[in-house]
Amino acid sequence: MLELSTLDKTWIIDVDGTIVKHNGYKIDGFDTLLEGVREFFESLPEGDKVILLTARKQEFLPALKLFLKENHIRYDYLLTNMPTGERILINDAKPSGLNTAFAIIKSRDAAFMVDYRVDEIL
Repeated sequence: MLELSTLDKTWIIDVDGTIVKHNGYKIDGFDTLLEGVREFFESLPEGDKVILLTARKQEFLPALKLFLKENHIRYDYLLTNMPTGERILINDAKPSGLNTAFAIIKSRDAAFMVDYRVDEIL
């Protein structure tokens, strides 16, 4: 379990296979929200920022934005055309010793675990 500070945070979250069924928009013709995702997003404090990433092409952006809005998934930035390789976060260490970067890798299309809920990892 992560121990997080009470400071506002930046959440960088992949879309396909993480919060929605991977390639569901291609296979099924629509997106499907994965279990636990709505609860996770509802648990995010107001001051936190959310950056969503997807390898989807720009042409799929309007449908994705509509889906996210209809499912009450908030975000501050939505980046498309991301490479399908590794996502690497580099951040500086705080002099206080506060860890300033974490990575959570979940199984593709698996439920978004309750363990990720903000109120349970603070």
